[in-house]
Amino acid sequence: MSDDNQTHFGYNSVDRSQKASMVAGVFHSVAARYDLMNDLMSAGIHRVWKRFTIELSGVRRGQRVLDIAGGTGDLAAKFSKLVGPQGKVVLADINSSMLEVGREKLTDKGIAANIEYVQANAECLPFPDNYFDCITIAFGLRNVTDKESALRSMLRVLKPGGRCLVLEFSKPRSELLGKIYDQYSFSVLPKMGQLVAGDADSYRYLAESIRVHPDQETLLDMMKSAGFANASYYNMTGGIVAVHRGVKA
Repeated sequence: MSDDNQTHFGYNSVDRSQKASMVAGVFHSVAARYDLMNDLMSAGIHRVWKRFTIELSGVRRGQRVLDIAGGTGDLAAKFSKLVGPQGKVVLADINSSMLEVGREKLTDKGIAANIEYVQANAECLPFPDNYFDCITIAFGLRNVTDKESALRSMLRVLKPGGRCLVLEFSKPRSELLGKIYDQYSFSVLPKMGQLVAGDADSYRYLAESIRVHPDQETLLDMMKSAGFANASYYNMTGGIVAVHRGVKA
């Protein structure tokens, strides 16, 4: 994309200043059925992906964790138990509807004492330097307009030795799996979105946004360029999803 003022919104080219509000519209629309659709779309496998990310995090009692694009709170709930009453988890999301769904869900489950909810943009996080022991962003980075700024912002608020984990859809390793995945994404997902959430367009955007997101090696290079040390990634489900991990030196 040659014009610096343009960015991707799915397969469409839009003004950079418009993307955040357009993505917000998608998530305002799907927030109420977000958890149900995640289970249906992935046949529940998203829980395995998230569990592996938590295992990689190395989070311990008493630590501070930031979950960016934390949505309905799946990771935050697990981190809340790991850090214990002396620790702290910040569930951050740019979208107020998603944040409210997450707050209600975790409050209903009785998980509230050590969780704080913050509406925040990943590109300019409103936290002090060297503050968090671990940062996670699950299925959120591809929706960020300026991913490089977001990665630098995450690095800034991490403590030295702190870990950043990016869980995101990526590029299947096998050509056959890629073809099956494409067929599913563009034929089944929008229909499922229409039936369950009353919104085919948002799930068509979801499929498109995955295809224009950087692949495993490109995102690895972006993390290294942002300043993360010991950056690496792990493929899951044949590369449909990958978790990237970096450390603040």
